[in-house]
Amino acid sequence: MTYDFNSIEKKWQDYWAKHQTFKAVNNSEKPKYYVLDMFPYPSGAGLHVGHPLGYIASDIYARYKRHKGFNVLHPQGYDSFGLPAEQYAIQTGQHPRITTEENIKTYRRQLDQIGFSFDWSREVRTSDPQYYKWTQWIFIQLFESYYCNDSDKARPISELIAVFETEGNSNINAACDEDTPSFSAEDWKSYSSEQQQKLLLKYRLTYLAESEVNWCPALGTVLANDEIVNGVSERGGHPVVRKKMTQWSMRISAYAERLLQGLETIDWTDSLKESQRNWIGKSVGASVTFNVLPNVTLSAVEESHKIEVFTTRPDTIFGVSFMTLAPEHDLVSKITTEDQKAEVDAYVEATAKRSERDRMADVKTISGVFTGAYAEHPFTKEPIPIWIGDYVLAGYGTGAVMSVPCGDQRDYDFAKHFNIPIPNIFEGVDISEEAFADKENTVIANSDFLNGLKYKKAVKTAIYELEKLGQGKGKINYRLRDAVFSRQRYWGEPFPVYYVNGMPQMIDKTHLPITLPEVEKYLPTEDGDPPLGNAEVWAWDTTTNSVVDNDKIDHKTVFPLELNTMPGWAGSSQYFNRYMDPHNEDEIFSQEAINYWQQVDLYIGGSEHATGHLLYARFWQKFMFDLGLVPVDEFAKKLINQGMILGTSAFVYRWEYGLLDKSHKRYSIMLSKNLIDESIKNETKIFNLLPSKLQDLIRTQGTIGSITKWSHFTPIHVDVSFVNSSDELDVEAFKNWRPEFKEAEFVLKDGVYKVGRDVEKMSKSKYNVVNPDAICEQYGADSLRLYEMFLGPLEQYKPWNTAGITGVHSFLKKLWKLYHQGENGTFYVDASPLGKSDGAESLKTLHKTIKKVEDDIENFSFNTSVSTFMIAVNELTAQKCTSKDILEPLLILISPYAPHIAEELWAQFGNTESISTAPFPKFEEKYVVESSKEYPISFNGKMRFTMELSLDLNKDEIEAAVMANEKTQEQLQGRSPKKVIVVPGKIVNIVG
Repeated sequence: MTYDFNSIEKKWQDYWAKHQTFKAVNNSEKPKYYVLDMFPYPSGAGLHVGHPLGYIASDIYARYKRHKGFNVLHPQGYDSFGLPAEQYAIQTGQHPRITTEENIKTYRRQLDQIGFSFDWSREVRTSDPQYYKWTQWIFIQLFESYYCNDSDKARPISELIAVFETEGNSNINAACDEDTPSFSAEDWKSYSSEQQQKLLLKYRLTYLAESEVNWCPALGTVLANDEIVNGVSERGGHPVVRKKMTQWSMRISAYAERLLQGLETIDWTDSLKESQRNWIGKSVGASVTFNVLPNVTLSAVEESHKIEVFTTRPDTIFGVSFMTLAPEHDLVSKITTEDQKAEVDAYVEATAKRSERDRMADVKTISGVFTGAYAEHPFTKEPIPIWIGDYVLAGYGTGAVMSVPCGDQRDYDFAKHFNIPIPNIFEGVDISEEAFADKENTVIANSDFLNGLKYKKAVKTAIYELEKLGQGKGKINYRLRDAVFSRQRYWGEPFPVYYVNGMPQMIDKTHLPITLPEVEKYLPTEDGDPPLGNAEVWAWDTTTNSVVDNDKIDHKTVFPLELNTMPGWAGSSQYFNRYMDPHNEDEIFSQEAINYWQQVDLYIGGSEHATGHLLYARFWQKFMFDLGLVPVDEFAKKLINQGMILGTSAFVYRWEYGLLDKSHKRYSIMLSKNLIDESIKNETKIFNLLPSKLQDLIRTQGTIGSITKWSHFTPIHVDVSFVNSSDELDVEAFKNWRPEFKEAEFVLKDGVYKVGRDVEKMSKSKYNVVNPDAICEQYGADSLRLYEMFLGPLEQYKPWNTAGITGVHSFLKKLWKLYHQGENGTFYVDASPLGKSDGAESLKTLHKTIKKVEDDIENFSFNTSVSTFMIAVNELTAQKCTSKDILEPLLILISPYAPHIAEELWAQFGNTESISTAPFPKFEEKYVVESSKEYPISFNGKMRFTMELSLDLNKDEIEAAVMANEKTQEQLQGRSPKKVIVVPGKIVNIVG
């Protein structure tokens, strides 16, 4: 019987599906373990071999935990809302739902053929109305909640209203907008319904507000920072500008401190935790208010303006020589003087074309414009010029900074560039980094009342003096901003919101889900509304509680629905909990399910989600914890970021200088990689390899003889499927693929065209993608699984090399052969008990393998386990082991890594249940304890031979045995040694 991996793998994949082998139950006497992968977005390209890396690792761990007696939940689903499907719909007119369904079918087929132990009975899709019904429900809960700073948790908004009705908001300590006014109970009762609703929006955990967003006109939508690369959209490379829009936002800032402190309680990677700490950006300092001085040229001369800044160094306030506002700051248009208006407007417009990320990253460019306005220094009362500069961001802090050029490098560079005075408040004081490393003992000398004070006291004194003036107070600030939650897209979760007199109203949960309507086109409307503005049936009837035709809108009983949709991270912020009870129609999950599974025990996914999905998911979990819906406030106990499998790209080299004949026909010269260096050293040799027609063209154009021009070859990506393992290009296949190079002249060496190679991110755009379908067809899924683990540590980046998979494939064939004998490959094992001596070596091999594999899996060192399997099989083959007592438990060890071959051999033993139900073998140390030692025997420090001696021998017995050996006598040649040094269990050294 040969190792027919294709039929074996198909057989067991069908078996697992039919018997629902990996289906988890929501209550069990076994301990629970929840293993989860970040679920995939099903793109049209399907999986490449880089995608399954984390899935294979999590699958190994899930299978291992089943062997260890755990009730394992290992679900999978699809993050199926997204911009790519919508863009495809815009291009083709095909509904995103159809595209998504087709892509999911491809993903499911590919995932199944790799043999993952997913519980597919719990599959979720974020685009399924029965799933996003609960995303809409959570949105409503957020809307109906506020954050109480006293209890440090979310509370019902109804409690807040009750307080407003009896005492106003003077005693309320809650997270709210900065511009929230104070009001009494009488004031509250006198407000209209709309006024009350507007005030409540300033407290709600999800609220409508005007905010600066990344607007992509070409895509017609707002983009998150992580959807922008180098100032353009990641999808399509379109320009992105900053724009103010009324958007739904999530008040994640209320949870900043808890998000920060929660990092201390979870086992996540240090680098990921540090990313979140930096993103949250806690700073302790002071809020300082500067009064804007009146200016007769201003139209709003009677209006007084104030600029609030946050600073961690209030003690440096005497070094302020100018102020800088973000170009988007609300005050810019109000305080700019007439003679500066044109310059300021131009600068604001230019800045709007740069993303926040680009502005933050650009530390070299210095740009700014003077507004013409001045602020008053709180203490000296001197006028301070107010500038705008793009290094200040509206979304961070207050959007304004007090600039201290003698204490901050960027402020200093700005002041020098624009010739702004730089007062030296630290005259005679060491302000080096080393000095300030110990801030508490650094002396500040910058004013009469701060002079000579040490850092801590100086800061406190500055805050005290500012509070006396009513122009400052101590404050803790966070860089974390509230998250914009609106997207101008079609393919996303609809908001359960309709509008009465412009104010948002929630649809009752009994009427959820509010499903996406049909639209004729997926672009924004001619009026600039989001794509849902194209829907003809998109209004809410409050009498029938149903979606009705737009022409029925009367603003009495029928009202317009929200036109935006939720962002991609909405559905992924709670899917891990929904997996616990995915078919529950009455609640997001039962308390029985959530109390049993608690949280994810092991979460595996990419580090690129550190400040996106992983932060938002933690926020939603803490909110649901506040509501008593979940028993823990962190959703994932342990998180591992898998590395990336890199692709080996291939390149042809095209001469940059195209050749045109008299008919204007263009020719390209493609030089084989192994001729590139020769083209620089010996261009005549390369020239002589060309057809005479091209030689004549080159002479005509005068490029021969110019090494500078002749050596300019541009690399062009080639589809790696046209290249063999020897880096030889199928030239005809390339020409058919790229017709523009049909007439290109490929300059060969030794009759072949060699491509160049480079290791890059595996990507369809680089044509270096390797399809797992082809690998599974040629080598099998077990080979793929083993090879991906064998490439290196899980967390590291590693290059893919298809040629390397032959090694692990050969190992599997050798494993198969270990269980089969004779020319016909008949399955054979010896079921008789092992003898005390004849099985000693095999037992030793088995138990050291058990120990190593268990340690490796527990430490997620999967690559070294594969090496251990290879060593074990080699040793057992050499030992001619056929014992069932050895070979059966060996299969259990290998099963998490190569489940198909393990299942098949397990069944050949006569087992009727899946190997996944078998307990993990127990390590017994007695089988690996050495009874003898191979001693190196040295003479005057040089090892001459070795001797196998019992470990039970004492020093005298060891010495006697060595001295009696004939090889010792040959070395001594009749001489008596001066000394014999014996270290039991280590060495013997004879000094002559």
